Amino acid sequence: MTQPAGTEILLVEDDPADLELTIRALKSRNLANRIVVARDGAEALEALSGHDAPRVVLLDLKLPKVDGLTVLQRIRQNPKTRTLPVVVLTSSREGPDIARCYELGVNSYIVKPVDFDAFVKAVTDIGLYWMLLNQAPNSI
Repeated sequence: MTQPAGTEILLVEDDPADLELTIRALKSRNLANRIVVARDGAEALEALSGHDAPRVVLLDLKLPKVDGLTVLQRIRQNPKTRTLPVVVLTSSREGPDIARCYELGVNSYIVKPVDFDAFVKAVTDIGLYWMLLNQAPNSI
């Protein structure tokens, strides 16, 4: 999987319903015109190996092939992607998952709301912050 130039968001999600809902929420507010989807951790790492890094990675933890914690760890180990903003968006409320993500350098950890409207609001708020408000270093 090669990543198109100018990718704004790398969305790493294997659940089709959550994937569709996340994309809809972001696009409905015009928060991301260029979204690349990776449906497992291996695809995510491949997408990140290209020339251009996305502005932000939305990362699920429970992924096939390579889990989200491993993806996060590899992002932080790579000098090219180590400062890339990563937001974990997952269903896990487990304390060890949260602690490990922060130990590995995640920028934010958000538990997916179960309620439809709350999920859409959470994704919209993530998009507003990371795409419009956050100032990333020029090296990203």
